[in-house]
Amino acid sequence: MKNWILILVLSVMTVGYVNAQKSTLQKQGTATQLVVDGKPFLILGGELGNSSAACTEDIERIFPKLQRMGLNTVLVPAYWDLIEPQEGQFDFTLTDKVIRQARQNDLKVIFLWFGAWKNSMSCYAPLWFKENYKKYPRAYTQKGKPLEIASAFSENVFQADNRAFSQWMEHVAAIDKEEGTVIMIQIENEIGMLEDARDYSKEANALFNAPVPAELMSYLQKNKKTLHPQMLEKWESQGSKKQGTWQEVFGADIYTDELFMAWHYARYVERMAQSARSIYNIPLYVNAAMNSRNRKPGEYPSAGPLAHLIDIWHCGAPNIDLLAPDLYDNGFTDWVAKYKLHNNPLFIPEIKLTDNNGVRAFYIFGEHDAIGISPFSIEGGSDSPNSPLVKSYRTLKEFMPLLAKYQGKGAMKGLLFDQENKERIIYQDDLKITCRHFFTLPWDARATDGSVWPEGGGVLLRLAPNEYIVAGSGIVIEFEKATENQAKVRALGEDGFAQTGGKGDGVISDKVMWKGARCGIGSVDEVKVNKDGTLSYIRRLNGDQDHQGRHVRISVGDFQILHVKLYEYK
Repeated sequence: MKNWILILVLSVMTVGYVNAQKSTLQKQGTATQLVVDGKPFLILGGELGNSSAACTEDIERIFPKLQRMGLNTVLVPAYWDLIEPQEGQFDFTLTDKVIRQARQNDLKVIFLWFGAWKNSMSCYAPLWFKENYKKYPRAYTQKGKPLEIASAFSENVFQADNRAFSQWMEHVAAIDKEEGTVIMIQIENEIGMLEDARDYSKEANALFNAPVPAELMSYLQKNKKTLHPQMLEKWESQGSKKQGTWQEVFGADIYTDELFMAWHYARYVERMAQSARSIYNIPLYVNAAMNSRNRKPGEYPSAGPLAHLIDIWHCGAPNIDLLAPDLYDNGFTDWVAKYKLHNNPLFIPEIKLTDNNGVRAFYIFGEHDAIGISPFSIEGGSDSPNSPLVKSYRTLKEFMPLLAKYQGKGAMKGLLFDQENKERIIYQDDLKITCRHFFTLPWDARATDGSVWPEGGGVLLRLAPNEYIVAGSGIVIEFEKATENQAKVRALGEDGFAQTGGKGDGVISDKVMWKGARCGIGSVDEVKVNKDGTLSYIRRLNGDQDHQGRHVRISVGDFQILHVKLYEYK
């Protein structure tokens, strides 16, 4: 009898532990979705500034504002130096305050472990760690200069970092496993070497001149057909060797130095990830500072979890779920395309806070089946109900059931336009769909007053043949049959009439007879998306609102969800 009672108790504990894992990643078609409490969850997030969670008063002040801004998730640093101010003595006051405030304000939390490295540097390591540089050594430049960067090759460094991380993870698990407020963990922050592409300490040099680890060589051979193009080119340039030192296999340059360093950063992070998995098995990721502006390894944080190093990181740190870009440079669409790969879902944990963040969120959910987006220093944003981010997050929250339902199924396209990139043409079924920035219309004065155009963006979702959802802001969409005569159209005024008279101005030649069917707009309805994904009618948009059936549009500054039905006629 006692044995049966013991088995029953253990079974209940096991079920409780499994149910405690409130967040996980799962595949749907070609997408990877974050699932929270059994439902797909899109992160409408914001990351706090580096020092904005360093006292309880700031946390209490900021979190209610984040709720008013419409966030569903906040990314918060966990500071090693404040968690373990004295070696072996731990203080979780700030962590507790974050979790309590998140629950009170209906927010999920992603914690960022600011441990051995933050933006390459070891600035969040405790003073007792920094001062004892003999026990916790630094990385060195090629010229022998010690850096404010803890060595990834030191077992003492790892043990100190991992001990604090594990103690903190155990505390998070103890207070959160029932609620599931914490949905992901970031390990370290923008890891990477600066000044030189790799560490030149004695320990690093010895490993650099040793053979490339067999497990990495085996990975490259096994996955040759799917390697990142830059990784494959680097390996093939030296004859695709199956063994040898780092320079023998990859060549003698700073890019080989970066591969070497990436491997050892990845192995370090993998050991921490294993600790995390054994304590509280929720999704884990690492974030990367970009290799932008023509900078070379060491001019940017070399060897971080960058797209071109994804194979090194996947092999070296298999317990890390995704590599995530921190975006502050121009070229947003190009950057996100680098990180939405067949083996890496897109999550943007950090992006410069601007009024364009909202339409960019629509774009990445529609175009790249993204997990989420998180503007940096979010507490500095506006919580006005009319601010662009608040309006976009409010609309995206409503739209989320449809986004989650159709991710990975090839039914959505993302749209993003600015003053330079104004148009995108999509061919779908037998339709040619021309999508443009709203300011390409002839009558909006803001388009020509000399100011910079705010970005326009959205999602085009195909529900069925001739049935679409258009959602977002600052876009205009025209539908026509792909086989229609490609004739130049006269310039039209606000009323839809020709701007000026004149026979033959841009019309099809009188000798050409029209053939085939045309596409017309049957109806455009502004709708509300219910929690179960059904649609509720708000109003019909006809006449001037769809330019007498010529297009579907959402003006700059407005965020709407439109249900569009098309028809054909001859």
